[in-house]
Amino acid sequence: MTDPALTDFIRQLVEPLKHCKALGIQVIAAEKYKLTLALPYKDALIGNSDTGVIHGGVLTTLLDTACGFASVAALDEFELAPTLDLRIDYMRPATPHKTVIAEALAFSVTTSVIFSRALAFHEDERDKPIAGCTASFMRLKPKGQVDFEKFGAASYE
Repeated sequence: MTDPALTDFIRQLVEPLKHCKALGIQVIAAEKYKLTLALPYKDALIGNSDTGVIHGGVLTTLLDTACGFASVAALDEFELAPTLDLRIDYMRPATPHKTVIAEALAFSVTTSVIFSRALAFHEDERDKPIAGCTASFMRLKPKGQVDFEKFGAASYE
């Protein structure tokens, strides 16, 4: 079940990031271990102007972000979670002019690494994935007080 407080917290971390702002990535819902993001279609994301298909690198960024912040959502206290390993399987091209949804799950949390997976699909086609992802993230506990402004829009401008 969606956790409104966690959703708001993750939204404050994700949406101000420069690459997320540039791509238009939006936080839809978060709960312990899970995160759902949306990537609305826009012409700036096109990888092939002949077909209008979104660039594969944009999908990679969406899935990496979803897995990484699902990993953060899995923890009881805030920690940084940089990507250690990321594997993307592209199954079909995204349909032009349709929003892409990424659902991520942190399925194993150890003392040093978090393992997650995600699927990208269109809102009305969850059973037809565009891409799948498995990833691992390092746990980095911040020392002392976390200055969230360092991770917010101000430091990424």
